[in-house]
Amino acid sequence: MITLTKLNKESFTLNAVYIEKIEATPDTMIFLTNGKHYVVLEPVEEVKRRVTKFYHDIQILK
Repeated sequence: MITLTKLNKESFTLNAVYIEKIEATPDTMIFLTNGKHYVVLEPVEEVKRRVTKFYHDIQILK
């Protein structure tokens, strides 16, 4: 799980396993495999860093 910040500055936790794609439009939009999407304050590179760390922590990546 990764913690992110909505545009209203409210933080939430997202299960990174369900992320299908991330776009900068210019806001960062995260699209999930279930069709939902979230707009967050963090830039794309920060979201990617957090997802990579999450995968490393659960030992999907070494």
